[in-house]
Amino acid sequence: MSFTYTAELPFGDHTVFRLAGLLVAERQRRGTRNGTRTLSTLEQAVMVLRWFCDGTRTRQLFKDHGVSRSVGYRYLHEGVAVLAWQAPDLREALMRARIAGHGQLIVDGTVIETDRLRVPGPTKGVDLWWSGKISNHGGNVQVLSAPDDGWPMWVSDVRPGREHDSTALRACGALPILEEEWTTDLHEVLFDLGYEGLGNPAGPLKIAYKKPRNSALTDEQKAHNRIHNALRAVGERANALLKVTFRLLRNITIDPWKIGLVAKAALVILHTEYRRTA
Repeated sequence: MSFTYTAELPFGDHTVFRLAGLLVAERQRRGTRNGTRTLSTLEQAVMVLRWFCDGTRTRQLFKDHGVSRSVGYRYLHEGVAVLAWQAPDLREALMRARIAGHGQLIVDGTVIETDRLRVPGPTKGVDLWWSGKISNHGGNVQVLSAPDDGWPMWVSDVRPGREHDSTALRACGALPILEEEWTTDLHEVLFDLGYEGLGNPAGPLKIAYKKPRNSALTDEQKAHNRIHNALRAVGERANALLKVTFRLLRNITIDPWKIGLVAKAALVILHTEYRRTA
């Protein structure tokens, strides 16, 4: 005997219909004939959004929606792709920040957990995707957020979890764009000490003062750090908001190189739901 139950998506109709519309356009682009898909675009949108918000196990998800494993994964990857294509690139996010009147922005990294996997890294005995930050396998994603309430504005492509935040930011190509498009006219970017070496306390790429070995910070440096950390801490809300809204971002079981696409897709869903980008 089995029992069924009904549930309601925690998203507005406009979010579901937007994804369904993107899927309609994608099917038209591919030349998909009517009646050849198991699910309608609206049903596919519901399945994809359910996966994002609940992190439902794919086996149960596909069973509930009456699709095979291969078809189910194709539907999920298709949904992720059409959403991720709508995500703002960094230059677009910076332009929106200017329009919103922000003088500062915050960059913070987060590691999204994934299943255990063995991929040799450049250091012998350390897996490529193993993150010492969370003591688990995962992918490093950089998040740009607004300074007033930590609203996430942009997410980077994924980098292997073994990379520190500063390395990941360099590798995703964001650093030169921030320097050329944002900091040249007195705008600032706030970082934590995980980005040591990218900036300094007095520059437009700001980090806190680091306590010297065998010495202590001056009172002025301590005061600077208190102000800096209070302003920068707002950015931690961006990562929390993404992971609280989307259980999928707490542990992803697909190809880890696709974590960035999933994070971008989640950002688009969040922007759509709240009708806000900056």
